[in-house]
Amino acid sequence: MEENIQDVSARGIPDVPKEKFAFVQRDTSLGDVKLTTKSISYMQDALSRFARNRGSVVCFVIIMLLAFYAFFAPLFSPYSMSDKDGYYAYVTPRSRFFSRLGFWDGGRKLEVNAVSFQYYSAIPGAVMKSYGKVEKEVAKRRQTYYSLKLDSYARVGYVKMLLTSAEWVEARAWEKASGRQLFYPVIDQDKVKFQPYKNDMNAWFQTDAKGVAVTDGQGNLQDIYLADSSSPDGLAYYISRMKGSQYETRVLYSEWYYYKNGREPSFLFGTDMAGYDIFTRLAHGARLSLILSLSVSAINLLLGIIIGAAEGYYGGAFDLFFERVKDIIYEVPTQVTMVLFQIYLAKKLGPIVALFFAFIFYGWIGVSSTVRAQFYRFKGQDYVNASRTLGAGDWRLIFRHILPNAAGFIITASVLRIPSVIFSEANLTYLGIVNLDSDAMTSVGTMLNSAKDALASYPHTVFFPGAFISLLLVCFNEFGNGLRDAFNPTLRGAEE
Repeated sequence: MEENIQDVSARGIPDVPKEKFAFVQRDTSLGDVKLTTKSISYMQDALSRFARNRGSVVCFVIIMLLAFYAFFAPLFSPYSMSDKDGYYAYVTPRSRFFSRLGFWDGGRKLEVNAVSFQYYSAIPGAVMKSYGKVEKEVAKRRQTYYSLKLDSYARVGYVKMLLTSAEWVEARAWEKASGRQLFYPVIDQDKVKFQPYKNDMNAWFQTDAKGVAVTDGQGNLQDIYLADSSSPDGLAYYISRMKGSQYETRVLYSEWYYYKNGREPSFLFGTDMAGYDIFTRLAHGARLSLILSLSVSAINLLLGIIIGAAEGYYGGAFDLFFERVKDIIYEVPTQVTMVLFQIYLAKKLGPIVALFFAFIFYGWIGVSSTVRAQFYRFKGQDYVNASRTLGAGDWRLIFRHILPNAAGFIITASVLRIPSVIFSEANLTYLGIVNLDSDAMTSVGTMLNSAKDALASYPHTVFFPGAFISLLLVCFNEFGNGLRDAFNPTLRGAEE
Protein backbone atom coordinates (compact mmCIF):
# COMPACT_ATOMS: atom_id res chain seq x y z
CA MET A 1 0.00 0.00 0.00
CA GLU A 2 2.90 2.32 0.75
CA GLU A 3 4.11 1.94 -2.85
CA ASN A 4 0.64 2.77 -4.14
CA ILE A 5 0.46 5.86 -1.96
CA GLN A 6 3.87 6.99 -3.17
CA ASP A 7 2.76 6.49 -6.78
CA VAL A 8 -0.32 8.58 -6.08
CA SER A 9 1.76 11.33 -4.50
CA ALA A 10 4.09 11.28 -7.49
CA ARG A 11 1.19 11.98 -9.80
CA GLY A 12 0.28 15.16 -7.90
CA ILE A 13 -2.55 13.76 -5.86
CA PRO A 14 -2.52 14.85 -2.16
CA ASP A 15 -0.91 12.38 0.19
CA VAL A 16 -3.52 10.78 2.47
CA PRO A 17 -2.17 9.03 5.58
CA LYS A 18 -3.12 5.40 5.83
CA GLU A 19 -4.63 5.84 9.28
CA LYS A 20 -7.34 7.86 7.61
CA PHE A 21 -8.57 4.74 5.88
CA ALA A 22 -11.03 2.61 7.88
CA PHE A 23 -13.60 -0.06 7.16
CA VAL A 24 -17.11 1.34 7.40
CA GLN A 25 -18.92 -1.91 8.18
CA ARG A 26 -16.29 -4.32 9.48
CA ASP A 27 -18.58 -5.91 12.08
CA THR A 28 -22.01 -5.10 10.53
CA SER A 29 -24.00 -7.45 8.34
CA LEU A 30 -25.67 -5.86 5.33
CA GLY A 31 -29.32 -6.52 4.41
CA ASP A 32 -32.57 -4.97 3.18
CA VAL A 33 -33.92 -2.09 5.23
CA LYS A 34 -37.47 -2.56 6.53
CA LEU A 35 -39.97 -0.03 5.19
CA THR A 36 -41.23 2.28 7.92
CA THR A 37 -44.13 3.73 5.91
CA LYS A 38 -47.38 1.97 5.12
CA SER A 39 -47.78 0.96 1.48
CA ILE A 40 -50.80 2.31 -0.42
CA SER A 41 -52.68 0.97 -3.40
CA TYR A 42 -52.92 2.55 -6.81
CA MET A 43 -56.46 3.78 -6.07
CA GLN A 44 -55.41 5.31 -2.74
CA ASP A 45 -52.52 7.05 -4.41
CA ALA A 46 -54.83 8.44 -7.12
CA LEU A 47 -57.35 9.71 -4.57
CA SER A 48 -54.56 11.30 -2.56
CA ARG A 49 -53.32 13.18 -5.59
CA PHE A 50 -56.88 14.17 -6.51
CA ALA A 51 -57.38 15.63 -3.01
CA ARG A 52 -54.39 17.91 -3.59
CA ASN A 53 -56.09 19.40 -6.65
CA ARG A 54 -58.08 22.13 -4.92
CA GLY A 55 -59.96 23.27 -8.00
CA SER A 56 -61.29 19.78 -8.73
CA VAL A 57 -62.21 19.24 -5.08
CA VAL A 58 -64.17 22.51 -5.00
CA CYS A 59 -65.97 21.52 -8.21
CA PHE A 60 -66.80 18.13 -6.72
CA VAL A 61 -68.31 19.85 -3.66
CA ILE A 62 -70.36 22.13 -5.93
CA ILE A 63 -71.63 19.11 -7.88
CA MET A 64 -72.71 17.49 -4.62
CA LEU A 65 -74.52 20.68 -3.57
CA LEU A 66 -76.32 20.90 -6.92
CA ALA A 67 -77.29 17.24 -6.65
CA PHE A 68 -78.53 17.84 -3.08
CA TYR A 69 -80.65 20.71 -4.37
CA ALA A 70 -82.06 18.59 -7.20
CA PHE A 71 -83.08 15.70 -4.96
CA PHE A 72 -84.05 17.42 -1.70
CA ALA A 73 -85.13 20.99 -2.51
CA PRO A 74 -88.70 19.93 -3.44
CA LEU A 75 -89.08 18.45 0.05
CA PHE A 76 -88.60 21.91 1.59
CA SER A 77 -90.58 23.86 -1.00
CA PRO A 78 -94.18 24.86 -0.18
CA TYR A 79 -95.05 24.36 -3.85
CA SER A 80 -95.37 21.15 -5.79
CA MET A 81 -94.35 20.35 -9.33
CA SER A 82 -97.83 20.96 -10.74
CA ASP A 83 -98.72 24.08 -8.71
CA LYS A 84 -99.28 27.05 -10.96
CA ASP A 85 -101.01 30.37 -10.59
CA GLY A 86 -101.76 32.38 -13.70
CA TYR A 87 -102.19 35.59 -11.73
CA TYR A 88 -98.62 35.32 -10.47
CA ALA A 89 -97.03 34.60 -13.86
CA TYR A 90 -93.61 36.20 -14.29
CA VAL A 91 -93.36 37.44 -10.71
CA THR A 92 -89.76 38.16 -9.77
CA PRO A 93 -87.82 36.26 -7.07
CA ARG A 94 -88.59 37.06 -3.45
CA SER A 95 -87.01 35.79 -0.25
CA ARG A 96 -88.68 36.51 3.06
CA PHE A 97 -85.28 36.88 4.71
CA PHE A 98 -83.50 39.07 2.15
CA SER A 99 -86.58 41.21 1.45
CA ARG A 100 -86.11 42.72 4.90
CA LEU A 101 -82.71 43.96 3.76
CA GLY A 102 -84.12 45.71 0.71
CA PHE A 103 -83.25 43.27 -2.08
CA TRP A 104 -84.54 39.99 -3.48
CA ASP A 105 -87.93 41.38 -2.55
CA GLY A 106 -90.03 40.69 -5.63
CA GLY A 107 -89.64 44.22 -6.90
CA ARG A 108 -89.03 45.36 -10.43
CA LYS A 109 -87.80 48.78 -11.55
CA LEU A 110 -89.84 50.46 -14.26
CA GLU A 111 -90.22 53.80 -15.96
CA VAL A 112 -93.88 54.58 -16.75
CA ASN A 113 -95.94 57.49 -17.98
CA ALA A 114 -98.33 59.49 -15.84
CA VAL A 115 -101.40 57.38 -16.65
CA SER A 116 -99.64 54.13 -15.70
CA PHE A 117 -98.27 55.74 -12.54
CA GLN A 118 -101.79 56.68 -11.44
CA TYR A 119 -102.97 53.16 -12.27
CA TYR A 120 -100.26 51.44 -10.20
CA SER A 121 -100.66 53.89 -7.35
CA ALA A 122 -104.31 52.89 -7.04
CA ILE A 123 -103.33 49.28 -6.32
CA PRO A 124 -102.56 48.62 -2.62
CA GLY A 125 -98.83 48.05 -2.11
CA ALA A 126 -97.98 47.95 -5.82
CA VAL A 127 -95.57 50.90 -5.77
CA MET A 128 -92.75 49.93 -3.42
CA LYS A 129 -90.68 53.05 -4.03
CA SER A 130 -90.88 56.11 -6.29
CA TYR A 131 -87.63 57.60 -7.54
CA GLY A 132 -89.07 60.80 -8.97
CA LYS A 133 -90.11 61.97 -12.40
CA VAL A 134 -88.39 63.20 -15.52
CA GLU A 135 -89.53 65.09 -18.60
CA LYS A 136 -88.96 63.38 -21.96
CA GLU A 137 -89.75 64.33 -25.50
CA VAL A 138 -91.72 61.57 -27.21
CA ALA A 139 -93.14 62.07 -30.71
CA LYS A 140 -92.29 65.80 -30.47
CA ARG A 141 -94.28 66.13 -27.26
CA ARG A 142 -93.05 66.69 -23.74
CA GLN A 143 -94.26 63.90 -21.47
CA THR A 144 -93.72 63.14 -17.80
CA TYR A 145 -92.29 59.73 -16.86
CA TYR A 146 -92.04 58.28 -13.38
CA SER A 147 -89.30 55.96 -12.20
CA LEU A 148 -90.55 53.47 -9.63
CA LYS A 149 -90.05 50.06 -8.08
CA LEU A 150 -93.10 47.88 -8.64
CA ASP A 151 -94.04 44.94 -6.42
CA SER A 152 -94.68 42.16 -8.94
CA TYR A 153 -96.87 40.32 -6.39
CA ALA A 154 -99.04 43.26 -5.32
CA ARG A 155 -99.21 44.35 -8.96
CA VAL A 156 -101.98 41.75 -9.50
CA GLY A 157 -104.24 43.84 -7.30
CA TYR A 158 -107.98 43.19 -7.58
CA VAL A 159 -109.43 40.36 -9.67
CA LYS A 160 -112.89 39.12 -10.59
CA MET A 161 -113.87 35.94 -8.77
CA LEU A 162 -116.95 33.84 -9.56
CA LEU A 163 -118.21 32.00 -6.48
CA THR A 164 -121.09 29.75 -5.67
CA SER A 165 -123.43 30.86 -2.91
CA ALA A 166 -121.83 28.34 -0.52
CA GLU A 167 -118.31 29.61 -1.34
CA TRP A 168 -119.48 33.18 -0.81
CA VAL A 169 -120.89 32.38 2.63
CA GLU A 170 -117.77 30.44 3.63
CA ALA A 171 -115.39 33.21 2.48
CA ARG A 172 -117.47 35.86 4.25
CA ALA A 173 -117.32 33.88 7.48
CA TRP A 174 -113.51 33.56 7.21
CA GLU A 175 -113.30 37.28 6.49
CA LYS A 176 -115.12 38.13 9.73
CA ALA A 177 -113.21 35.57 11.81
CA SER A 178 -109.72 36.58 10.58
CA GLY A 179 -110.25 40.32 10.34
CA ARG A 180 -108.70 40.35 6.86
CA GLN A 181 -110.69 41.93 4.05
CA LEU A 182 -111.26 39.77 0.98
CA PHE A 183 -114.12 41.44 -0.87
CA TYR A 184 -114.22 44.98 -2.22
CA PRO A 185 -117.01 46.88 -3.97
CA VAL A 186 -117.52 45.90 -7.59
CA ILE A 187 -117.00 48.46 -10.36
CA ASP A 188 -119.83 50.03 -12.32
CA GLN A 189 -118.60 49.31 -15.85
CA ASP A 190 -120.96 51.92 -17.32
CA LYS A 191 -118.83 54.62 -15.66
CA VAL A 192 -115.56 53.45 -17.23
CA LYS A 193 -114.66 55.99 -19.94
CA PHE A 194 -111.16 54.77 -20.83
CA GLN A 195 -111.66 51.69 -23.01
CA PRO A 196 -108.44 49.82 -21.96
CA TYR A 197 -109.80 49.88 -18.40
CA LYS A 198 -112.97 47.99 -19.32
CA ASN A 199 -113.33 44.91 -17.09
CA ASP A 200 -110.07 45.81 -15.33
CA MET A 201 -110.73 45.31 -11.62
CA ASN A 202 -107.90 47.68 -10.68
CA ALA A 203 -109.39 50.64 -12.54
CA TRP A 204 -111.80 51.57 -9.75
CA PHE A 205 -111.32 55.34 -10.11
CA GLN A 206 -112.87 57.88 -12.43
CA THR A 207 -110.92 58.89 -15.56
CA ASP A 208 -111.45 60.85 -18.72
CA ALA A 209 -111.43 59.30 -22.20
CA LYS A 210 -107.60 59.41 -22.28
CA GLY A 211 -107.15 57.55 -18.99
CA VAL A 212 -106.18 60.57 -16.89
CA ALA A 213 -107.65 60.32 -13.41
CA VAL A 214 -110.32 62.82 -12.41
CA THR A 215 -109.68 63.93 -8.80
CA ASP A 216 -111.69 65.92 -6.31
CA GLY A 217 -110.72 69.26 -4.82
CA GLN A 218 -108.17 67.65 -2.48
CA GLY A 219 -106.51 65.67 -5.28
CA ASN A 220 -108.04 62.33 -4.23
CA LEU A 221 -109.25 59.71 -6.68
CA GLN A 222 -112.99 59.33 -7.10
CA ASP A 223 -114.38 55.82 -7.12
CA ILE A 224 -116.85 54.40 -9.65
CA TYR A 225 -118.27 51.63 -7.49
CA LEU A 226 -121.64 50.06 -8.18
CA ALA A 227 -124.29 51.22 -5.74
CA ASP A 228 -126.51 48.89 -3.73
CA SER A 229 -129.12 50.39 -1.45
CA SER A 230 -129.47 47.15 0.52
CA SER A 231 -125.79 47.20 1.58
CA PRO A 232 -124.86 48.91 4.88
CA ASP A 233 -122.45 51.28 3.13
CA GLY A 234 -124.56 51.61 -0.02
CA LEU A 235 -122.06 49.72 -2.23
CA ALA A 236 -122.45 46.42 -4.06
CA TYR A 237 -119.97 43.68 -3.12
CA TYR A 238 -121.25 41.15 -5.61
CA ILE A 239 -123.38 40.81 -8.72
CA SER A 240 -125.82 37.93 -8.72
CA ARG A 241 -125.54 35.57 -11.69
CA MET A 242 -127.27 32.35 -12.75
CA LYS A 243 -130.48 33.21 -10.85
CA GLY A 244 -128.61 33.73 -7.60
CA SER A 245 -126.56 30.52 -7.70
CA GLN A 246 -123.37 32.34 -8.65
CA TYR A 247 -121.81 35.53 -7.30
CA GLU A 248 -119.49 37.76 -9.29
CA THR A 249 -117.18 39.37 -6.75
CA ARG A 250 -114.12 41.60 -6.68
CA VAL A 251 -111.34 40.43 -4.36
CA LEU A 252 -107.85 41.58 -3.49
CA TYR A 253 -105.91 38.64 -4.86
CA SER A 254 -103.08 38.69 -2.31
CA GLU A 255 -105.69 38.23 0.44
CA TRP A 256 -107.52 35.59 -1.56
CA TYR A 257 -104.24 33.69 -1.98
CA TYR A 258 -103.71 33.81 1.78
CA TYR A 259 -107.26 32.62 2.33
CA LYS A 260 -106.81 29.61 0.05
CA ASN A 261 -103.22 28.66 0.96
CA GLY A 262 -102.68 29.95 4.49
CA ARG A 263 -99.47 31.80 3.56
CA GLU A 264 -98.26 34.87 1.74
CA PRO A 265 -97.07 34.31 -1.85
CA SER A 266 -93.28 34.12 -2.09
CA PHE A 267 -91.34 32.42 -4.89
CA LEU A 268 -87.62 32.13 -4.20
CA PHE A 269 -86.63 31.99 -7.89
CA GLY A 270 -89.76 33.70 -9.21
CA THR A 271 -92.27 32.13 -11.61
CA ASP A 272 -92.39 31.43 -15.34
CA MET A 273 -94.96 32.36 -17.97
CA ALA A 274 -97.50 29.83 -16.66
CA GLY A 275 -97.08 30.74 -13.01
CA TYR A 276 -95.02 27.66 -12.07
CA ASP A 277 -92.55 28.00 -9.22
CA ILE A 278 -89.10 28.02 -10.86
CA PHE A 279 -87.35 26.84 -7.68
CA THR A 280 -89.38 23.62 -7.55
CA ARG A 281 -89.55 23.03 -11.29
CA LEU A 282 -85.82 23.54 -11.71
CA ALA A 283 -85.09 21.00 -8.99
CA HIS A 284 -87.29 18.40 -10.70
CA GLY A 285 -85.77 19.18 -14.09
CA ALA A 286 -82.24 18.94 -12.69
CA ARG A 287 -83.13 15.64 -11.05
CA LEU A 288 -84.34 14.29 -14.38
CA SER A 289 -81.14 15.42 -16.12
CA LEU A 290 -78.90 13.90 -13.45
CA ILE A 291 -80.73 10.57 -13.28
CA LEU A 292 -80.84 10.31 -17.07
CA SER A 293 -77.14 11.16 -17.47
CA LEU A 294 -75.99 8.82 -14.68
CA SER A 295 -78.08 5.88 -15.88
CA VAL A 296 -77.05 6.40 -19.51
CA SER A 297 -73.39 6.71 -18.51
CA ALA A 298 -73.57 3.55 -16.38
CA ILE A 299 -75.09 1.47 -19.19
CA ASN A 300 -72.71 2.92 -21.77
CA LEU A 301 -69.82 2.14 -19.43
CA LEU A 302 -70.94 -1.48 -19.11
CA LEU A 303 -71.46 -1.94 -22.85
CA GLY A 304 -68.27 -0.08 -23.67
CA ILE A 305 -66.17 -2.20 -21.31
CA ILE A 306 -67.58 -5.48 -22.65
CA ILE A 307 -67.23 -4.60 -26.33
CA GLY A 308 -63.99 -2.64 -26.00
CA ALA A 309 -62.32 -5.36 -23.91
CA ALA A 310 -63.29 -8.01 -26.43
CA GLU A 311 -62.03 -5.86 -29.31
CA GLY A 312 -58.73 -5.01 -27.68
CA TYR A 313 -58.00 -8.46 -26.26
CA TYR A 314 -59.03 -10.73 -29.13
CA GLY A 315 -58.53 -8.34 -32.04
CA GLY A 316 -58.78 -9.86 -35.49
CA ALA A 317 -62.16 -10.24 -37.19
CA PHE A 318 -64.08 -9.37 -34.01
CA ASP A 319 -62.24 -6.07 -33.72
CA LEU A 320 -62.63 -5.34 -37.43
CA PHE A 321 -66.38 -6.00 -37.37
CA PHE A 322 -67.16 -3.70 -34.44
CA GLU A 323 -64.91 -0.95 -35.75
CA ARG A 324 -66.89 -0.91 -38.99
CA VAL A 325 -70.16 -0.89 -37.02
CA LYS A 326 -68.95 2.14 -35.07
CA ASP A 327 -67.91 3.88 -38.29
CA ILE A 328 -71.41 3.41 -39.70
CA ILE A 329 -73.10 4.71 -36.54
CA TYR A 330 -70.79 7.72 -36.46
CA GLU A 331 -71.85 8.67 -39.98
CA VAL A 332 -75.53 8.86 -39.00
CA PRO A 333 -76.41 12.49 -38.01
CA THR A 334 -77.24 12.73 -34.34
CA GLN A 335 -80.17 15.10 -34.76
CA VAL A 336 -81.80 12.85 -37.35
CA THR A 337 -81.51 9.84 -35.07
CA MET A 338 -83.00 11.76 -32.13
CA VAL A 339 -85.95 12.91 -34.25
CA LEU A 340 -86.61 9.38 -35.50
CA PHE A 341 -86.53 7.99 -31.96
CA GLN A 342 -88.98 10.68 -30.83
CA ILE A 343 -91.33 10.12 -33.77
CA TYR A 344 -91.58 6.35 -33.63
CA LEU A 345 -90.48 5.23 -30.17
CA ALA A 346 -91.82 8.07 -28.01
CA LYS A 347 -95.41 7.32 -29.03
CA LYS A 348 -95.19 3.85 -27.50
CA LEU A 349 -92.76 4.26 -24.60
CA GLY A 350 -92.77 7.99 -23.88
CA PRO A 351 -90.22 10.75 -24.60
CA ILE A 352 -87.93 9.88 -21.67
CA VAL A 353 -87.50 6.24 -22.71
CA ALA A 354 -86.97 7.27 -26.33
CA LEU A 355 -84.33 9.77 -25.27
CA PHE A 356 -82.72 7.13 -23.07
CA PHE A 357 -82.33 4.63 -25.93
CA ALA A 358 -81.15 7.36 -28.30
CA PHE A 359 -78.28 8.26 -25.95
CA ILE A 360 -77.31 4.61 -25.55
CA PHE A 361 -77.36 4.17 -29.33
CA TYR A 362 -74.36 6.53 -29.57
CA GLY A 363 -72.90 6.62 -26.07
CA TRP A 364 -71.17 3.24 -25.83
CA ILE A 365 -68.92 3.95 -28.82
CA GLY A 366 -66.62 6.42 -27.08
CA VAL A 367 -66.20 4.20 -24.00
CA SER A 368 -65.49 1.11 -26.08
CA SER A 369 -62.84 2.96 -28.08
CA THR A 370 -61.12 4.05 -24.86
CA VAL A 371 -61.19 0.53 -23.41
CA ARG A 372 -60.00 -0.96 -26.71
CA ALA A 373 -57.00 1.37 -26.82
CA GLN A 374 -56.07 0.53 -23.22
CA PHE A 375 -56.27 -3.23 -23.90
CA TYR A 376 -54.02 -2.90 -26.92
CA ARG A 377 -51.62 -0.99 -24.69
CA PHE A 378 -51.48 -3.47 -21.81
CA LYS A 379 -52.11 -6.90 -23.30
CA GLY A 380 -48.53 -7.23 -24.56
CA GLN A 381 -46.87 -6.22 -21.28
CA ASP A 382 -44.46 -8.63 -19.61
CA TYR A 383 -46.62 -9.21 -16.54
CA VAL A 384 -49.54 -10.26 -18.77
CA ASN A 385 -47.33 -12.63 -20.77
CA ALA A 386 -45.91 -14.06 -17.54
CA SER A 387 -49.40 -14.68 -16.18
CA ARG A 388 -50.43 -16.32 -19.46
CA THR A 389 -47.33 -18.55 -19.30
CA LEU A 390 -48.32 -19.66 -15.81
CA GLY A 391 -51.68 -20.83 -17.15
CA ALA A 392 -54.02 -17.87 -16.55
CA GLY A 393 -57.15 -17.93 -18.72
CA ASP A 394 -58.64 -15.13 -20.77
CA TRP A 395 -61.13 -14.01 -18.12
CA ARG A 396 -58.42 -13.80 -15.46
CA LEU A 397 -56.12 -11.88 -17.76
CA ILE A 398 -58.88 -9.44 -18.71
CA PHE A 399 -60.44 -8.76 -15.32
CA ARG A 400 -57.46 -9.39 -13.06
CA HIS A 401 -54.49 -7.94 -14.91
CA ILE A 402 -55.50 -5.68 -17.81
CA LEU A 403 -58.79 -4.01 -16.82
CA PRO A 404 -57.62 -2.82 -13.35
CA ASN A 405 -54.64 -1.08 -14.93
CA ALA A 406 -56.94 0.68 -17.40
CA ALA A 407 -59.49 1.62 -14.71
CA GLY A 408 -58.19 5.16 -14.30
CA PHE A 409 -58.66 6.08 -17.93
CA ILE A 410 -62.02 4.33 -18.10
CA ILE A 411 -63.36 6.10 -15.00
CA THR A 412 -62.18 9.46 -16.30
CA ALA A 413 -63.78 8.88 -19.71
CA SER A 414 -67.06 7.81 -18.07
CA VAL A 415 -67.21 10.86 -15.79
CA LEU A 416 -66.62 13.17 -18.72
CA ARG A 417 -69.54 11.50 -20.54
CA ILE A 418 -71.99 12.69 -17.86
CA PRO A 419 -71.85 16.42 -18.74
CA SER A 420 -72.05 15.59 -22.44
CA VAL A 421 -75.34 13.73 -21.87
CA ILE A 422 -76.69 16.61 -19.76
CA PHE A 423 -75.72 19.13 -22.42
CA SER A 424 -77.19 17.01 -25.23
CA GLU A 425 -80.48 16.59 -23.35
CA ALA A 426 -80.68 20.33 -22.64
CA ASN A 427 -79.83 21.11 -26.26
CA LEU A 428 -82.50 18.77 -27.64
CA THR A 429 -85.23 20.04 -25.32
CA TYR A 430 -84.21 23.67 -25.87
CA LEU A 431 -84.50 23.24 -29.64
CA GLY A 432 -87.89 21.56 -29.20
CA ILE A 433 -86.81 18.23 -30.71
CA VAL A 434 -87.79 16.57 -27.45
CA ASN A 435 -90.81 17.88 -25.53
CA LEU A 436 -90.74 17.25 -21.79
CA ASP A 437 -93.02 20.08 -20.73
CA SER A 438 -96.04 19.06 -18.65
CA ASP A 439 -97.48 19.50 -15.17
CA ALA A 440 -95.66 16.39 -13.96
CA MET A 441 -92.39 16.64 -15.90
CA THR A 442 -89.85 19.17 -17.11
CA SER A 443 -86.15 19.56 -17.76
CA VAL A 444 -83.61 22.36 -17.64
CA GLY A 445 -83.58 22.65 -21.44
CA THR A 446 -87.38 22.78 -21.52
CA MET A 447 -87.40 25.63 -19.01
CA LEU A 448 -84.85 27.54 -21.08
CA ASN A 449 -86.91 26.97 -24.21
CA SER A 450 -90.12 28.29 -22.65
CA ALA A 451 -88.33 31.32 -21.18
CA LYS A 452 -86.30 32.45 -24.19
CA ASP A 453 -88.97 34.92 -25.35
CA ALA A 454 -89.05 36.58 -21.92
CA LEU A 455 -85.30 37.12 -21.61
CA ALA A 456 -85.44 40.89 -22.12
CA SER A 457 -88.40 41.56 -19.82
CA TYR A 458 -88.05 38.81 -17.20
CA PRO A 459 -84.40 37.66 -17.15
CA HIS A 460 -84.86 35.62 -13.97
CA THR A 461 -86.78 32.97 -15.95
CA VAL A 462 -83.59 32.27 -17.95
CA PHE A 463 -80.96 33.11 -15.35
CA PHE A 464 -81.61 30.35 -12.82
CA PRO A 465 -81.89 27.40 -15.27
CA GLY A 466 -78.98 28.78 -17.29
CA ALA A 467 -76.82 29.30 -14.21
CA PHE A 468 -77.58 25.80 -12.96
CA ILE A 469 -76.65 23.97 -16.14
CA SER A 470 -73.61 26.19 -16.78
CA LEU A 471 -72.27 25.64 -13.28
CA LEU A 472 -72.96 21.90 -13.48
CA LEU A 473 -71.19 21.47 -16.82
CA VAL A 474 -68.15 23.55 -15.84
CA CYS A 475 -67.75 21.71 -12.54
CA PHE A 476 -68.18 18.28 -14.14
CA ASN A 477 -65.51 19.06 -16.72
CA GLU A 478 -63.08 20.35 -14.10
CA PHE A 479 -63.86 17.37 -11.87
CA GLY A 480 -63.22 15.00 -14.79
CA ASN A 481 -59.93 16.72 -15.57
CA GLY A 482 -58.89 16.32 -11.95
CA LEU A 483 -59.66 12.60 -12.08
CA ARG A 484 -57.73 12.28 -15.32
CA ASP A 485 -54.64 13.85 -13.77
CA ALA A 486 -54.97 11.82 -10.58
CA PHE A 487 -55.25 8.49 -12.38
CA ASN A 488 -52.43 9.25 -14.82
CA PRO A 489 -49.32 7.54 -13.41
CA THR A 490 -47.00 9.59 -15.61
CA LEU A 491 -47.93 12.70 -13.61
CA ARG A 492 -47.05 11.17 -10.24
CA GLY A 493 -44.91 13.66 -8.37
CA ALA A 494 -45.39 16.43 -10.94
CA GLU A 495 -47.50 18.49 -8.55
CA GLU A 496 -44.88 18.45 -5.83
